[in-house]
Amino acid sequence: MSIRKISISVSLVSTLLIMGYYLVNLILMNRQGDLISAEVFRLAAVVIIASIVLNIAGNILTSIGVSIIRAIQTRSAKEVRIIEDERDKLIGLKGTQVSYVAFSLGVLAAMLAFVTGQPALVMFCLIILFSLLAEIIGDLAQFYFYSRGS
Repeated sequence: MSIRKISISVSLVSTLLIMGYYLVNLILMNRQGDLISAEVFRLAAVVIIASIVLNIAGNILTSIGVSIIRAIQTRSAKEVRIIEDERDKLIGLKGTQVSYVAFSLGVLAAMLAFVTGQPALVMFCLIILFSLLAEIIGDLAQFYFYSRGS
């Protein structure tokens, strides 16, 4: 598996874990009737910070791990250079485009929920949910494009 696929996989797994945490806490809040704006905003802050920290830490640790494994396999102390060519940039752009489309549709759904009479807090929760979902869809699209070879 290439370094890019490993990096995308790490990002995908960390985003899935964060989304699971968000959904479980949101469902528990809703069942207990504690869907208060202060608690939802606290949860959103935790999710956003965790998303940033886990993705950065995961990618750094993955790069270190891949470098160690490659050094052991090749028995060389040379630094592994990660080169991004035009194909990698194109796949990244395609994944970003898919992610933007998914997020835009999610924002549209959140706005429609607000227009149909749902509270603004529901719209906020949907926007956070669809931002995580868009990141997952973008990672899956990049993984698909790398697997397909385009």
